[in-house]
Amino acid sequence: MAAIHRLMNVFLRRAWTGQFTRRPCSHLDMVNDVQPASEVCQQCVALGDSWPALRMCLTCGHVGCCEKTRNQHALKHFQATGHPLARPYKERGMNWIWCYLDKTLLDSAAT
Repeated sequence: MAAIHRLMNVFLRRAWTGQFTRRPCSHLDMVNDVQPASEVCQQCVALGDSWPALRMCLTCGHVGCCEKTRNQHALKHFQATGHPLARPYKERGMNWIWCYLDKTLLDSAAT
């Protein structure tokens, strides 16, 4: 299964960054052993909106909707806090970490 995730990450990396190769991330020291702050995007719930996918902050556990939504609460969380690393939350088959600062997609084994 790990080989499938790595292969999928290569194609996601190309789609999102324009490169197949991994770039380094200098923010892995900001990863904490966190628990998700919620099971849903609380901001979307308050607005009466839905979301296609969730991202969890690896610094504090905030759960927000992904960048494919109009609200982009995970991105807004990064912009407000500076917490750079997020991973998919409850998204089957997705096993990666995104660094907003370095604009790089990492295999989750990098942490």
